[in-house]
Amino acid sequence: MHSSVNDVLTYEVKQEIANRYFGFRKLIEEDTMALADKIRHYAVILEKRIVFDLIRVFILIKDETLIEKFMALADIPEESFYDPYLIQSQTIRKRVFEGVRFRGLTKKGCFSNAIIDCYERLIDHVERYREQFAELVASQQMISDEIDLFYRKNDLGSILGFLRGLGDPASSSVMKGGLEQDLAMDLDRKLRISPPVPIDHILPVLSPLPPLSVIRREMNAIISQSYSLQGQDIHDYLSDKTFFARYSW
Repeated sequence: MHSSVNDVLTYEVKQEIANRYFGFRKLIEEDTMALADKIRHYAVILEKRIVFDLIRVFILIKDETLIEKFMALADIPEESFYDPYLIQSQTIRKRVFEGVRFRGLTKKGCFSNAIIDCYERLIDHVERYREQFAELVASQQMISDEIDLFYRKNDLGSILGFLRGLGDPASSSVMKGGLEQDLAMDLDRKLRISPPVPIDHILPVLSPLPPLSVIRREMNAIISQSYSLQGQDIHDYLSDKTFFARYSW
């Protein structure tokens, strides 16, 4: 009878330890999956807001040297966003300008306003993106801290040693010494939870864009040079009557 009671108590203790161990693991895994979902969601927002307006600017400026000047002026990492293919693809051009409204009384005015409007939207989008990026970084750090705490409180070697002590010493003697240590190391390797990848390894880091009032002169120079370098295609593009009617210039 005494042995039976001990067996029941031993089972309950082991079950409690297992529930705590795997329950904490599950919470970390759920937090990690939620973070991954947020990253995917914010990446879509990044593409639809920041990337689309940047591509519009690239297409309008067109000249790579001037695009480089624009990116440097706005302090946007060129390697994260620019690809020459973006200004060559008619499909991309059609997609990013679909539904966009332009304003201006002349072709040059429309051209200038289109770039300025894109930049002003970018200022707002980048500010929102930075808030979301900071939120992701905080979540990533929280999960990393949870993992550190988990392993400080759940050393598998100590847990296995404790569980061995609850059983029959004769039947558990095979767990002593190196075999127990090897088992703990093997389990730890198989059950190891890796911290989330740093957010800046997944999404680009963006600085706040300078206000238009600060860079207006340089921006106007880029726009003026860009317009003077445009070929007939952009003039035809701006003069298309269907385009005017469709986008309410």
